[in-house]
Amino acid sequence: MPRSVNAVASRARRKKVLKLAKGYFGRRKNVWTVAKNAVEKGLVYAYRDRKVKKREFRKLWIQRINAGARQHGLSYSQFMGQLSKSDVQINRKVLADLAMNHPEAFKAIVDQVK
Repeated sequence: MPRSVNAVASRARRKKVLKLAKGYFGRRKNVWTVAKNAVEKGLVYAYRDRKVKKREFRKLWIQRINAGARQHGLSYSQFMGQLSKSDVQINRKVLADLAMNHPEAFKAIVDQVK
């Protein structure tokens, strides 16, 4: 009796990984073992950096709000403290956008919380 190997599924699995490796440099794009390792590592980075992206954007928003608040004589922490005391419910993403693209609207918020 001939040996049964599931060649169809094996080839499909390899094709799937090699398709994910498209655009990689050198043997990473066309040699199965190298491509498999590169794709696995890339997927690990993608999973990790979806979390890191959220941290990076929050840091950026805080820097922009701080720069906008300091133009009106407040630090970031003072501004956020007064914002919460005055019960204004605006998140950092919107505040950063206002500070950068609509300074007159941001000034109105600062004047409201002072």
